Amino acid sequence: MTPSITALDTFDIRFPTSRELDGSDAMNPDPDYSAAYLVLRTDAGDGLEGHGFTFTIGRGNDVQVAAIEALRHHVVGRPVAELCADPGSLNRDLIGDSQLRWLGPEKGVMHMAIGAVVNAVWDLAAKREGKPLWQLLADAEPEWLVSQVDFRYIADALTPERALDLLRRGRDGSHDRARTLLERGYPAYTTSPGWLGYSDEKLTRLAKEAVADGFTQIKLKVGANLADDIRRCRAARAAVGPDIRMAIDANQRWNVDEAIEWTTALAEFDPYWIEEPTSPDDILGHATVRRAVAPVKVATGEHVQNRIVFKQLLQAGAIDVLQLDSARVGGVNENLAILLLAAEFGVPVCPHAGGVGLCELVQHLSMFDYVALTGTTEDRVVEFVDHLHEHFLTPARVVDGHYTTPTAPGFSAQMYAESIATFTYPDGSFWAADLADLADLKGTTA
Repeated sequence: MTPSITALDTFDIRFPTSRELDGSDAMNPDPDYSAAYLVLRTDAGDGLEGHGFTFTIGRGNDVQVAAIEALRHHVVGRPVAELCADPGSLNRDLIGDSQLRWLGPEKGVMHMAIGAVVNAVWDLAAKREGKPLWQLLADAEPEWLVSQVDFRYIADALTPERALDLLRRGRDGSHDRARTLLERGYPAYTTSPGWLGYSDEKLTRLAKEAVADGFTQIKLKVGANLADDIRRCRAARAAVGPDIRMAIDANQRWNVDEAIEWTTALAEFDPYWIEEPTSPDDILGHATVRRAVAPVKVATGEHVQNRIVFKQLLQAGAIDVLQLDSARVGGVNENLAILLLAAEFGVPVCPHAGGVGLCELVQHLSMFDYVALTGTTEDRVVEFVDHLHEHFLTPARVVDGHYTTPTAPGFSAQMYAESIATFTYPDGSFWAADLADLADLKGTTA
């Protein structure tokens, strides 16, 4: 009998990060970092599973889980070997479901669910090949990689023929770069000092620690109060000195005119980029901001919903830095398209990470980009946030300001069974006890 996918199991996993204000910013003051998580199980007899997830910040994670469950019938029963040999076939089927497509198309909750499932397939495929995902992609034939990309709606900016040319050129020297990557890792920057809810003292301490740990760039959240931002940026710049890059992130807080005024007011602190200065859907707004605030760079992408919007941001000259996210769009296949678009336009990719597991995933995409596409790490860094890595079997690690290169097979997506059991909402042991305590407290105050 041909081995097949026998189950797609889902979990609503939430962590109480709001209690320490980890992850707080101008638009999201109290996030509980969460993962709508899935496991693909097979009857192949090798014990291998595919793990995937998408990231949310608490309430609504159950909705995201339900969206993943709605895709189960597309996956269960598929032959394992065929699925892993061509993840793009599943990607096309999921995006092409005519009834589910009405809920997007290719955006929002359903598209993120597709990304979670597709990423789980890539995790399984890499495990079956015995390679970390970055290496699976870097070793793949350019023709096969092109077959994994959906060029609909982007062929006016990037044709399959041009993508094939980029990938063939990217193979030159790739073995040497892979050795360098394994020795040195990939450059990182950190947002850990900069959460908006942190005190100035905590910001200063963490900023100094970041420099001591080898980071050459930090990031601060801004956008709630200009006077506070001026004070916090002054404290951060004093802590890190003039030679460390300091990015600022507004998390979509502003109108276009506000973005220009606010960024101009913070320009004295030499911000390297302003991130998400306005709505991620406002291509022309980003272009206007970019023209007005130069030489401060404009960076956007963690909430950009698909490759089509990225294409337009690049065509309009609206961004200096492209910030793809491993779980926002339709998984590895669509992120391949986005990496190729960025390479075509010569725009550096500095991915969004942090959250639950996003560091674990996105490091693979940047490492593939370096080894087998652009061949450079110049002006490229991957975000690192030092939260929740202990819940993963193969956690992301940063040493001397660089991601250490994953060597374990897979997409680094698998969480410990104990963590899943503890933090599944609302019946996991942590949340069950927490909700019981809350009920007792309400009872005593009634």
